[in-house]
Amino acid sequence: MMTNQHPITPPPELVQQWIESTRSDDCIGAYPANLEQQICVLAAQYGADQELEACCEWLNGGSKIDYDTAALLRAHRRPHPPRLKEQALALIDDCTDPEGDYLDDNALSIIRRALEQLDD
Repeated sequence: MMTNQHPITPPPELVQQWIESTRSDDCIGAYPANLEQQICVLAAQYGADQELEACCEWLNGGSKIDYDTAALLRAHRRPHPPRLKEQALALIDDCTDPEGDYLDDNALSIIRRALEQLDD
């Protein structure tokens, strides 16, 4: 049994929440075969997020320059996924490139969803 706990250890309640979130929604409510893998990914994300926030707090230090630096660090290390429009445009760019791929069903679905969001 481990007596010294690492400073970035998720609370037991959070670990239980992760376990429950992987349970299937069917009537059996079984856990997936890769439960351990999913929990490890969530734990790694949690640890990385805790470390990033600690670095940003340290950078903040009270001055505007440090606050801006912390905001830039956070934005760079936790970028938002591309918007649907950006994804669709990238797919179109890829398929018009002679060396690019053709549009598969997934690509067509992304483009369709992007177009459906446009006003008539």
